[in-house]
Amino acid sequence: MFYGLNSFIKKILPKSLFYRSLIIVATPIILLQIIITIVFFDSLWIKANKGMTRSLVSEIRTLYDVYKNPDMGQKQTIINLYNKNFDFLISFKKNRPLPKILKERWFSPMDRSLRRELKSSFSTSYWFDTTSLKKTVELKIKYRDGYLQIFFPKDKIAPSSARIFALWITLPGLLLIMIAIVFLKNQTRPIVNLAKAAERFGKGEFVKEFKPSGAKEIRQAAYEFDKMRKRITIHLNQRSEMLSGISHDLRTPLTRLKLQLALIKQQDLAQKMSDDIEEMEKMLNEYLEFARYQKSEETESASLNEVIKNIVEKYESEKINVKLDGNLTINMRLNSIKRCLMNLIDNGLSYGKKVEILAKKTLSTIIIFVDDDGPGIPEKEYQNVMKPFYRIDKSRGQNKAGVGLGLSIANDIVRSHGGNISLEKSPLNGLRVKVSLPL
Repeated sequence: MFYGLNSFIKKILPKSLFYRSLIIVATPIILLQIIITIVFFDSLWIKANKGMTRSLVSEIRTLYDVYKNPDMGQKQTIINLYNKNFDFLISFKKNRPLPKILKERWFSPMDRSLRRELKSSFSTSYWFDTTSLKKTVELKIKYRDGYLQIFFPKDKIAPSSARIFALWITLPGLLLIMIAIVFLKNQTRPIVNLAKAAERFGKGEFVKEFKPSGAKEIRQAAYEFDKMRKRITIHLNQRSEMLSGISHDLRTPLTRLKLQLALIKQQDLAQKMSDDIEEMEKMLNEYLEFARYQKSEETESASLNEVIKNIVEKYESEKINVKLDGNLTINMRLNSIKRCLMNLIDNGLSYGKKVEILAKKTLSTIIIFVDDDGPGIPEKEYQNVMKPFYRIDKSRGQNKAGVGLGLSIANDIVRSHGGNISLEKSPLNGLRVKVSLPL
């Protein structure tokens, strides 16, 4: 039971830290206002309303008793005094019945108090209306073959302090909540900035100097993140420099081997050794590219349509068909995305005769399909081919053009953009590579 209640509360609560904090601050203020309002209306306003209504009905009862006196001169004198001293407007309507429909509000404390006091004094021989006139109450009391019509101000039965109290209790509450919103915004902004910086860094984007701010604990977390970011950046730069050095050191002896092969008289042996050296160079270049492509590159907003069109034009091949939806603009590291798409296209052309590229936009992502009509990949190998240097010892593994890094590099580039890459059966009976990039 408690688990279900806890799950329900988690579902209805806002997910943002700012709104959760605002609820924590605003809820006690609102509850306090409600409690004070209930206490005020119960102990002050309603009691004052009852006392004022009882006093008014007593005055009207006195007037009614005096009106029974047969002396018309005395009646008129009393009526004039009431009109003058009590703000009453009294008249007698002869030969008119009381209205049958009451215009009272059952939810109004003022109407309930007036109805209760009138009933104790006049039973059911009365009628009143508190809604037709804005500041005046109309009261009709049965008398002989007609009724007494009495108009009196609402202030006589409704304390005017209620509106003032409502104003004074509402305005400070709203003011406190507005102040809380300002302070909470200032407190949550550093957390939001830290989260955005971590998200950008996690996607492989270059994060400029990050300035910690906010409370002590938030500053400490931001400082630690900044230190970690700098350490990782230094590590990546050192790796790139080391690989550049290794590349230079390895290419030098490979070049010497090529020169020495040119002097060998046995051409068959020289050709075999030359092929092995070229394969070593190709493997070395692809490995260096795999380790180096993550270097710092500025993120920019660009049209994916133009990127795909420019890539396809470079191939100058009629084997590639392209179908694009509208304007697909996205924030990306341009060179990395180009490298990813070229790897997928090269992979399709290496194993098939035809490649189709389809790009479309959904509510929150851009999806790119790269299909080929090659032999495909067994479903059980979908995860394995994403690993570096993994090659299938079947039809797709017979190609000597690569060393098993194309899909691995493409996978890392897509994931560094916060996207996802998956493999499935192609409509062309080959392999379909599905790339999803967030907008």
